[in-house]
Amino acid sequence: MSEMRLSRLRQLIFGFYMSGIMSLLMSGVITFINTGIDGEFHYRWGPAFLVAWAVAFPLVTFIAPLAGKMTEFTMRRFD
Repeated sequence: MSEMRLSRLRQLIFGFYMSGIMSLLMSGVITFINTGIDGEFHYRWGPAFLVAWAVAFPLVTFIAPLAGKMTEFTMRRFD
């Protein structure tokens, strides 16, 4: 596989994991803050997580390169 295709695949896999982990944690925290923890918590958290991940995955995939460029720009100021 070419380096460009591997780089794009790496970016997609990174986005998949990063968005999944962040969506899981953030939807859990927000669900807890809004509704508390009780016997029905996981029934509220599950759908919230799925919606969050469906939104987060494409955003992370497209925003990660921009964040990387912004990081490089910022770090050049420390040279």
